[in-house]
Amino acid sequence: MNGVHDMGGMDGFGKVEVEPNEPTFHEPWESRVMAMVRAMGANAGFNIDMQRFSRESIPPATYLSASYYQKWFLGLVKTLLDNKLVGADEIAAGHSLRSGATLPRGPFEKKDVVRVMTRGSFHRDVANPPNFKLGDKVCARNLNPTTHTRLPRYVRGHVGTIERINGSHVFPDTQAHLRGENPQWLYTVVFSGRDLWGDDADPTVKVSVDAFEPYLEVAQ
Repeated sequence: MNGVHDMGGMDGFGKVEVEPNEPTFHEPWESRVMAMVRAMGANAGFNIDMQRFSRESIPPATYLSASYYQKWFLGLVKTLLDNKLVGADEIAAGHSLRSGATLPRGPFEKKDVVRVMTRGSFHRDVANPPNFKLGDKVCARNLNPTTHTRLPRYVRGHVGTIERINGSHVFPDTQAHLRGENPQWLYTVVFSGRDLWGDDADPTVKVSVDAFEPYLEVAQ
């Protein structure tokens, strides 16, 4: 979707401040949020693309003022409400007001921790060969979806070169909305910085973007 989360290539947000020896979590509640997101993903069937879309849907003013794990928390709340696993009155109260809904994959137990913390593979075999080959010139489609996509806005409409074929993988654009895995070929496409941002850009800059086949078309 087109939203404030898609900040790649945008000016005005200042430099990235690197925190020396940054801890994994700055506050105890952040680790709890991460644990809840992983647990609900495993036992309620919330896939990673659903979770990303929930965070992308946060109102812009809130998104820009929220910390990283605040975004995770707000996205989780939205997903729980959308799937009717909690009620808005329970969120407001801060505790359950009725018996909990049955989780699609059953309760979460201690024995599930290792399984949940092990990232599965998104690679899928497909019968059709890739439409593009190494060295092909391709144009990123000028997509403007209201749904989830992994195609960065700043490369849309620009021409790049296929530099790697990464196999076929679950397609986030459909998986985020429970419309199936719909595996697609995934390519790494390299763009010139000047092609993306004009003649004032550093001529030595190149940007590589992983792009699914439906995002690309033959460059004219």
